Amino acid sequence: MKLVENIRDIAKIKKLNIGCGNDIKKDYINLDIVNLDGVDVVHDLDKMPYPFKDNTFEEVRAIGIAEHLADLVKSMEELHRICKNGAIIDLDPPYFNSITALADPTHKRFFTLDTFDYFTDKHVYNFYTNARFKILKKELIPTKLGKIIPFKKKLLNKVGLILGGFVRKINFRLEVVK
Repeated sequence: MKLVENIRDIAKIKKLNIGCGNDIKKDYINLDIVNLDGVDVVHDLDKMPYPFKDNTFEEVRAIGIAEHLADLVKSMEELHRICKNGAIIDLDPPYFNSITALADPTHKRFFTLDTFDYFTDKHVYNFYTNARFKILKKELIPTKLGKIIPFKKKLLNKVGLILGGFVRKINFRLEVVK
């Protein structure tokens, strides 16, 4: 796997893999708080600003990250800043009442299907931030038990609200709107 070897290589890459841990992606800038093998940029995502110029990225992977952030609004504003208009951001936080959300003591927040609606023009309190995103996808990901029982997506959402044992996490795909 080719790793970014110098700052000139980093400047050419338009995809960011934040909170990568050991999941190093080729053709991405791999960012983590820990200096692991393959990490290109070491940075704490709770420290603002992020170490990138405005309008740099076309794609961001933030897998297993959002639930660890101290200030989700400020972090989303930073992602909005460093992304180009139309950039795609993929996130997969744990569902609010799943064992995945509750069992990890480093989780600082929980998510529902409506969490990222806050950053759309339709949300009633969107005046607290200028960061705007279009929600392209919000999909519940079932647990093993949720996969065994064949729920339709609408029913899975209702059952998941009552019994977290059926839903593990949510996949969100957001498009940056500037």
